[in-house]
Amino acid sequence: MDRKNEKSEAKGKGGNKHFQSDKPEGFLQAERILNFHLLPKTVKRRVYALKRLQLQSANIEAKFYEEVHELERKYAGLYQPNFDKRRDIVAGAVEPTDEECEWQSDREEEELAEDLQKKAALEEKQADSAGADDPRGVPEFWLTIFKRVDMLAEMLQEHDEPILKHLQDITVKFSEPGQPMSFTLEFYFEPNSYFSNTVLTKVYKMKSEPDAEDPFSFEGPEIIDCEGCKIDWHKGKDVTVRIVKKKQKHKGRGTVRTVTKEVPQESFFNFFNPEKASPDGMDVDLDFTLTTDFEIGHFFRERVIPRAVLYFTGEALEDDESYEEEDLEEGEEEDLDDEGEEEDEGDFDPTKDPPPAECKQQ
Repeated sequence: MDRKNEKSEAKGKGGNKHFQSDKPEGFLQAERILNFHLLPKTVKRRVYALKRLQLQSANIEAKFYEEVHELERKYAGLYQPNFDKRRDIVAGAVEPTDEECEWQSDREEEELAEDLQKKAALEEKQADSAGADDPRGVPEFWLTIFKRVDMLAEMLQEHDEPILKHLQDITVKFSEPGQPMSFTLEFYFEPNSYFSNTVLTKVYKMKSEPDAEDPFSFEGPEIIDCEGCKIDWHKGKDVTVRIVKKKQKHKGRGTVRTVTKEVPQESFFNFFNPEKASPDGMDVDLDFTLTTDFEIGHFFRERVIPRAVLYFTGEALEDDESYEEEDLEEGEEEDLDDEGEEEDEGDFDPTKDPPPAECKQQ
């Protein structure tokens, strides 16, 4: 259960609208401090007592999340036999029985439009006629998921696809009791011509305690760091780099030689070589990169791994899109409530006026 996400959704869907002020944040903070100090001494004394109680509550909440983590670890063991069976079916290591393949699909077929039913029947007939080429397991199961999930598709490059066809399973492991809170993503590959690793790992380290300098900002566990692994690429197969040839001319003799150089290129497999935050702080781009990395790791853990087959069929995508549309509609309604009537901007002539700039909420 992702209680932190639940909190975020509650904030977005409830009545907690943030008051927009034209005053700079520094001024507002100074104003709040001044207002507090204008309180009578006896009242301020009681407020300090309330803040101590709030700090105690934050520490209790931290303990709560630690126990949630232990509960997740316990139930991960209960889920594992199902995930192992899923892996074996996908890889073709076992063939499910007729009983295991029973599924109430009659209602789903009735919902299909007539033309789609005819198309599906034709494709099924063609597939049956090609029974001699019956594939093992579920081909390209994980690659299909990568292509269908926007967050993962953005990381995927064309040169990654042949490698991900060899991906057999993705699992998550939680840290053991007494160890610092973390979870590990494990990507299992069948033997292939690209690298010798059978499993690639990514460890996400977490913290579930109020920050000493800002304890009231605590909202649950947060990912604070991650570590990838070394990929043992076969010669000439590393898709995270490309070879660039460059001609160099000798200043004295005038001779020309060609040198080759490896330069980084975009690839999903850069996921296993994450950037590190500098002790001196980080710039906006690095902060965005790390935040995105943490979100992807969390998405694998909370959504993709537990519900892989539904992302393969696209059903989970429909659920995700429904939530996004619901959030968008509610946001639009809030904007109308805040602004009141819409202003008439006049007729728009695309031949005379440039199109209005698209406003994207960050």
